Amino acid sequence: MLTTLIAIGLPIALIFIMIGVGLSLIRDDFKRVLKQPKSFIVGAFCQLCLLPCTALLIIFILGLNGELAAGLFILSLCPGGTTSNLYSYLAKADVGLSVSLTAIIGFITPFTLPFLSVWAINTYVGTHSTFTLPLIETWLKLMVITVFPVLIGMAIRNKFPVLAQRVQPYVSVFSVVILVLVILSICGKLGSQIFEYILLAGPAALMLNIMTMLLGFTAGHCLLKNTAQSRTITLEVGLQNGTLALLITTGMLNNSVMSIAPSIYSLLMFFTASLFTYCVLKKDT
Repeated sequence: MLTTLIAIGLPIALIFIMIGVGLSLIRDDFKRVLKQPKSFIVGAFCQLCLLPCTALLIIFILGLNGELAAGLFILSLCPGGTTSNLYSYLAKADVGLSVSLTAIIGFITPFTLPFLSVWAINTYVGTHSTFTLPLIETWLKLMVITVFPVLIGMAIRNKFPVLAQRVQPYVSVFSVVILVLVILSICGKLGSQIFEYILLAGPAALMLNIMTMLLGFTAGHCLLKNTAQSRTITLEVGLQNGTLALLITTGMLNNSVMSIAPSIYSLLMFFTASLFTYCVLKKDT
């Protein structure tokens, strides 16, 4: 079951996620970046720089090493997904900014993720590791699985806007179901060792989630002075595309241990994002 999910389910789920991102995009989302560059720059900085640096700090503080450390860092390199857009809507945040960040950073990720993932593997697992990630092949796969589906989704949205709005929620549900099945399969493969790995990687995943959300909210609040945009940045850095991380760690590297931190994070982020949304909405009343 695990092999089938990894080989077929994960790529398909990720393609659907990225099509879902494209379905939510219109040309004005890209124009908005030019009209409001400051909010985008702050959000992109938090996503592309603050998040990986926080992961490195947590790895150092907790003394993580090997595949667990590499998995946590690879997760921090992934962009947000349609989930962050959904929670931005629920939290009455700036949905346009959320969609813009998700889309554009999603275009950047295929260029940054392969190089930095190789660095993480060499640093934490070792240069003589049997885990290899061919840069060109990985880049091509990420382009096919992430960038092209976004363009397809945008084309569908442009030609069939009503259809795009109807199917978008189902795309998100499908991707979450596949993600949960993959996580359960990984747990089953690791057997009794899963509890040991959870104790090691669980606190790191939770710290990464909470710390980046706090830092993202602080950066947005202090630099933008805009409540809606602060909420957006908080959710963008707190809701990573766990499916993409698992595609790298499980699908391309075939390493279940490296997948532990992304798996735990992918489950925890729904609870923390829901709690954050509840708190900000309660504050509004």
